Amino acid sequence: MKINLLSQNEAAPMDLLLLADPSEEKIKNYLQNGHCYIAKTNNGQSVGVYVLYPNDASSLELINIAIDETHQNQGIGKLLIEDAIKRAKDMGYRKLEVGTGNSSIDQLAFYQKCGFRIRGVDQGYFLKHYDEAIFENGIQCMDMVRLSREI
Repeated sequence: MKINLLSQNEAAPMDLLLLADPSEEKIKNYLQNGHCYIAKTNNGQSVGVYVLYPNDASSLELINIAIDETHQNQGIGKLLIEDAIKRAKDMGYRKLEVGTGNSSIDQLAFYQKCGFRIRGVDQGYFLKHYDEAIFENGIQCMDMVRLSREI
């Protein structure tokens, strides 16, 4: 498995990015200033993606992390997090942040297992920023749970 920065002449893997964020418009906006990394198998198949977005001089936000559904639960997510941490450190950042929906139960557990701690809740985020209601695990996604970890 190789994880590389999206090249300028390469199209972003929108099918993967849309797994983590249902708004193509929002994805296109944060790709303009973010760094998109793609995980590919040895035969070149894109199976994972994440985007690092600079917040300030000391912190980056992991805005989108997604694994192809047929490749989930194989440790690729953990590899992506480890890669993101290494790259953030190499760029001189000291903190990595991530936000996920209140209804994203598996993601909340995953981030905490990777050393992230809940830092706050942006109440009503998904109601304010998304036109259509999002449901996961039978729960409406309304609030953004913010997590971070020192790196």
